[in-house]
Amino acid sequence: MRIWSVHPKYLDARGLVALWREGLLAQAVLKGETNGYVHHPQLIRFQERASPVGFIAEYLRGVHGEAVNRGYQFARAKISRSRASNRIAVTRGQLEFEWHHLLEKLRARDPKWLARMATVKNPQPHPLFRVVRGNVAHWEKGASLKENSMSKSVRDGAKCTVVAGTHKGKSGTVRDVKTSKTGHVTITVVQENGERFKTLAKNVAC
Repeated sequence: MRIWSVHPKYLDARGLVALWREGLLAQAVLKGETNGYVHHPQLIRFQERASPVGFIAEYLRGVHGEAVNRGYQFARAKISRSRASNRIAVTRGQLEFEWHHLLEKLRARDPKWLARMATVKNPQPHPLFRVVRGNVAHWEKGASLKENSMSKSVRDGAKCTVVAGTHKGKSGTVRDVKTSKTGHVTITVVQENGERFKTLAKNVAC
């Protein structure tokens, strides 16, 4: 299950349909209609609210709105009538983590859609969320595993593009791949003009 923090407009057709189905599943879980996925980390930020069902319903309305914009026919009647008046905070680190994760998925299943996303510099969140400063969320269980997996493809001499962080949009050649004491993989990127900068391996796509 993945309840994306990024705006649904960035999802390809397959991703949007999957999000709708998983959002409805999340709603069923929060309503107590199923015993499965009750402890799924993607639901924590909804479960922390006074009205979990209201917030997931607002989330689904945002997904449905994107579907309507594309001419898809998602069954709006499946969304709970519950409401939520506030938004949920999402950290910039979580948003960037998910953006990188999405680009990796698109690279494998929809290169044409990935090319359209290449022009996005500052991805927006789903309308339910407001962006605040901070690192990857504590409930994002796959963050460490994801970073280790991505770092394997970031080798000395590899050509890469920075997709998150301060140097987003820049590209160059990977040099000086190092692992810090905390387990984070850092690299130096050398641009065509000779300028160099450091960043985390998880921030680049090679």
